[in-house]
Amino acid sequence: MRVQAEISLYPLRTMELSPAIARFRKVLEGGQVKIVEGPMSTIIGGGQEEVFHALQEAFAAVSAEFEVVLSCRISNACPEAAGGICRL
Repeated sequence: MRVQAEISLYPLRTMELSPAIARFRKVLEGGQVKIVEGPMSTIIGGGQEEVFHALQEAFAAVSAEFEVVLSCRISNACPEAAGGICRL
């Protein structure tokens, strides 16, 4: 099944947000998901297993170094399978 996830990462207890977000993004980029970055959130799409695996790996990597909150909405009803990505 193809799914999409709209995700936002919020680093906590730090004045520098970029290092945590960059670490999270780097891990996502190493996965097998399509990534579309937005100003306040990122959308990733692909097979269900690939999307959940990418989220698990990226969260594990960033949370080992930083305190964070990850907000995520996942849908199987977007047209990503047809080649597009929709805003959830």
